[in-house]
Amino acid sequence: MSHIPVLLNEMLDALAVRDGAVYVDGTFGGGGYTRAILNKADCQVIAVDRDPAAIARACDLQKEYPDRLHVFHGVFSSLPTLMAQSQFDQIDGVVFDFGVSSYQIDTPDRGFSFRFDGPLDMRMSDDGESAADIVNTYDEEDLANIIYTYGEEHRSRRIARAIVELRKVKPIQTTLELANLIKSKLGGRPDAQHPATLTFQALRIKVNNELIEIERGLKFAEDFLRADGRLVAVTFHSLEDRIVKSFLREKAVRKHKQSRLLPGEKAPSPPSFFDLYPKGVAPSESEISVNPRSRSARLRAAVRLPSGQQGGTDA
Repeated sequence: MSHIPVLLNEMLDALAVRDGAVYVDGTFGGGGYTRAILNKADCQVIAVDRDPAAIARACDLQKEYPDRLHVFHGVFSSLPTLMAQSQFDQIDGVVFDFGVSSYQIDTPDRGFSFRFDGPLDMRMSDDGESAADIVNTYDEEDLANIIYTYGEEHRSRRIARAIVELRKVKPIQTTLELANLIKSKLGGRPDAQHPATLTFQALRIKVNNELIEIERGLKFAEDFLRADGRLVAVTFHSLEDRIVKSFLREKAVRKHKQSRLLPGEKAPSPPSFFDLYPKGVAPSESEISVNPRSRSARLRAAVRLPSGQQGGTDA
């Protein structure tokens, strides 16, 4: 399947793309967002990704926009360092698409999907600990905790026990070995979600340290967005969305004035964002019909307030 950017028009509206501005695409992936931003206005884009294959695609796109597209390899936590290497001190907008790209899912050798038989890898950066390393070396309790915490899989202990039993006989090396093992233990209906789905999600999140990286990406946005700059985040499952929603709840303008503090109570920090869509934005039925992978997507966006501002914004 070719790469189809999710909620593309909604992203452009939320980012308020304009001439002369500087934007960061923190998850270049297939380049759909970056290309759309560059086509929308005469602006600059800093494209970042942790996946070497995505960086190669970004460098190809850079040939079309040699003076406006700047490509960097790194994770969200390295964004402040990458900014120091760029010619920009502040940015006017940052967008994160936290989902796995179609290129990663549809490449069997990357091991992200059990639709294909491939090595049990799941590393976005092609380095560090793989999913196979975790499955074959972590103890049963740690495996169960990972599957439960990052997959919200309530049958995590049964799955972890089955993994440990099988690896006593032979290492689990491929995606289908793991998926078939889980299905054999949990069963499943033909019309239901594959029983291995949540375990694969959990392993991918653990391998790539995704949730902590999301938190660091959001902090980068707070630190580097100029006043009236835009933060846009597209999430694909409840764990991601919960982090973004909680961040904005903590950092955004409060609807009611703060009541008087109790003795010894610390005053809350002044808000740093205005939340544009408190309930988030979901894809339309027409988009879902064209791109079924967009079904679980949700877009959240906020405007950066001037430091110390207590009120709202006209954005």
